[in-house]
Amino acid sequence: MAKDVQKQLVVLVTGASAGIGRETVRLLLEAGHAVWASARNPKKVADLVSVGARAVALDVENESSVKKALATILKRDGRIDVLINNAGYGSYGTVEDVPLDEARRQFEVNVFGLARLTQLVLPGMRERGSGRIVNIASIAGHVSVPGGAWYHASKHALVAITDALRMETRPFGIRVVMVKPGLVKTDWSRIALESMERYSGRGAYARLVSAMKDFFGKGGTSVHKVARVVVRAALVRRPPVSWAVPFEAKAILFFRRIFPDRMVDAVMQHRLKFRKEKK
Repeated sequence: MAKDVQKQLVVLVTGASAGIGRETVRLLLEAGHAVWASARNPKKVADLVSVGARAVALDVENESSVKKALATILKRDGRIDVLINNAGYGSYGTVEDVPLDEARRQFEVNVFGLARLTQLVLPGMRERGSGRIVNIASIAGHVSVPGGAWYHASKHALVAITDALRMETRPFGIRVVMVKPGLVKTDWSRIALESMERYSGRGAYARLVSAMKDFFGKGGTSVHKVARVVVRAALVRRPPVSWAVPFEAKAILFFRRIFPDRMVDAVMQHRLKFRKEKK
């Protein structure tokens, strides 16, 4: 088994106020690293500060906020060894119903905000000849479900960017890793369903929304299990380029890769019981 790095690392975790980000901060602190827990409202990570984290205000949609946060970190620690791009959100609703401004916001947070933060962190890593970037992607970057087009599109984009970034930065000693969770037990599902209900809960797609509520209600893996993989992606000396979690997520990706689109569509529609209505 590959060994973890031994020296203390300076790690920046975005979106640390809840879910995967929060648990990742806890585990990195337990491993003895200097961890910056970022959130739009630093008060939401006060409990993490009480156990050793360093809080910093950071809104990935606001470049001045990003630059100020990085200046704070560099003033204290002089470097960022690991950037964990976890901040993001999912807003669901059908292509027909979701306003394009809402679609654009998903890309601003999940793609462009992440990319801008990465751009600003990379020069320091290049100068030192080392560093690691862990992007929290999703199996949603490979497998789409009805009602989630814009979220899935943003994750598809993130997968493509991460693949290119990995090859671009490897000659400079920088490793880029993707973690691809499946459905996780967090507030993400509640937020996604609330937006889907708001945009598509009435009218032509009401039956689909009802089916998706049932779909999302069927469990998901624990935050702790995903966070453990994120921490391994950040610390292991020779990480894989892509890490799907849990096993069910790996199985879904395998299924998507080997079966034709028509079959994948049919399986999804059967599971959701959302098919063409008989007249």
